[in-house]
Amino acid sequence: MPAQSHERLVIADDLAGALAALAERGTEGAPLAGGTWIMRAPIRGETHLPFYVGIGAIPELNAVDITEDEIRIGACVTHERLAAALAGIRQCQGLSIAAGSAANPSIRQMATVGGNLCAADFAASDLAPALLSLDAAVELGGPGGMQRLAIGSFLERRRTLPAGTLLTAVVIARQPMSTAHIRLPLRKAGDYPAAIVSMAASLGADDTVDDVRIAVGSVEATARRWTQLEDQLGGRKLDPETAHHFAAAASASFTGRDSVESPAWYRVQVLPALVRRAARAVLAAAH
Repeated sequence: MPAQSHERLVIADDLAGALAALAERGTEGAPLAGGTWIMRAPIRGETHLPFYVGIGAIPELNAVDITEDEIRIGACVTHERLAAALAGIRQCQGLSIAAGSAANPSIRQMATVGGNLCAADFAASDLAPALLSLDAAVELGGPGGMQRLAIGSFLERRRTLPAGTLLTAVVIARQPMSTAHIRLPLRKAGDYPAAIVSMAASLGADDTVDDVRIAVGSVEATARRWTQLEDQLGGRKLDPETAHHFAAAASASFTGRDSVESPAWYRVQVLPALVRRAARAVLAAAH
């Protein structure tokens, strides 16, 4: 169906209408769902765009589909709904915690998965490191049609995607892994963490690490995998103290971001302790 036009807002009834409206407006338009980031633009000293395309009523963007092979999360699913939908799924325990602990209850009721991931200037996303540890992918619609990108590639490229691109879903392949999401909030930072460590691991006999993925968020401008630490833990028995030791030796690979709520050095300094807690949580989830 065609989009319904208002002064500065176009309400899309379906995905095709949303993509058409975004393509028509190009760099002067953007999608709008929960609005928690866009509405605070003036506080950040930013101006609103001339046009927004409302996508919050599109059914497929609000769905969480769970099958034996994959989990597909629509871009307009809120943090609150995501936490509830994934509760009880061992592989997604970390992601459920991430969604359920981000920001505050009022924000979680409104903030969407897609909006959170597309806010390139928001370094303290809980979802980004949790999804990196799950090796998730995102589905994008836009001028070139539909495409799928690894979450890491998307986070690196999101500022340079063609105008009119819309994140439509996050996809997670089902795997027998145990996961954890550990965040360090600071009172003066409000609802946002100084550092985040997300870990997903597949453990064999005697808790030997068959596969592990570790991601760090809120420390640098963009969340990323900690591949050096992953390589060091692979093939070893997962031991929290050993993980702490390797993390302490490898944490210099991060360049912390300075901000009024936390100095750069502190964000990096706390990483080994968060890794130790993540390893403990993964072991507890696996047994």
